[in-house]
Amino acid sequence: MLGQHPEMFGLPELHLLDLENVGQWFERCGRARTPIVDGLLRTVAEVYFGAQTEATVQLSRGWLRRRTHWSTGYLFETLARVVQPRMLVEKSPSLARQLPLLRHLRALFPAARFIHLVRHPRGHGESVAKLMGELEPHGPLPRWLLELAGARLPLGARVRSLAAIDPQQGWLGRHRVICEFLGSMPQAGYLRVRGEDLLGDPDTHLKRIAGWLRLRTDAEAIEAMKHPEQSVFARRGPRGASHGNDRFFIENPVLRPVRMEGLTLDGPLGWRDDGTQFSEPVRQLARRFGYQ
Repeated sequence: MLGQHPEMFGLPELHLLDLENVGQWFERCGRARTPIVDGLLRTVAEVYFGAQTEATVQLSRGWLRRRTHWSTGYLFETLARVVQPRMLVEKSPSLARQLPLLRHLRALFPAARFIHLVRHPRGHGESVAKLMGELEPHGPLPRWLLELAGARLPLGARVRSLAAIDPQQGWLGRHRVICEFLGSMPQAGYLRVRGEDLLGDPDTHLKRIAGWLRLRTDAEAIEAMKHPEQSVFARRGPRGASHGNDRFFIENPVLRPVRMEGLTLDGPLGWRDDGTQFSEPVRQLARRFGYQ
């Protein structure tokens, strides 16, 4: 949605800036069990070669191979120069895993603005449990999903009991890291947005975000933001780089209203079979975000 603003350019998931150089990025992609290489390949194809085709993806891979010595920050700066005056929107979830990664990011780009997007822990947990249920029959779950689910399982293990997962712990851990990071910044440098509010009243909250970024807030700009399906990354890419974005977004990228009904901090957790409820630390942080 942000990337559809006329003065912004939304990126797919690059999984780049928590590393030192492009060579390390290639090494990571070679070890990964998921196609995390696709986001950057599609970006370079679109930005430098003008389209996302099988041929331009091959050109992008060679372009990046010739720049393995580049720092990731310099590569990002180079992409920013190509799309300027539009502002790059980076949203790779891997950046929020650890406090040092966020501090490194701020050191690279001191003028960057940060949007802290939050979701009710019940909605978060239900989504994580649903994704685990869909992926588990097809093989071992990836490490990032086990971490997000708070699963007490070794890498490659199968989920044989719902008692082995507790997504509230993943929710708590990520948001504690983000809150500690933002606590060291001037308040003008970040904005906290509840996802349910944004999707429930996009006109109001998109205008608020655009104004905070000192960008256009006219009706035409806000209307464009309500059409994420028009992004050049809102569909599967060509062979060789077909992924690069959240799978649920790619399958249905149209803006869909979300309601808060049923999202409560009280009562047993639907993804558990032992009557477990939210822990007190989760409740406290969720209330800090305005959830009940």
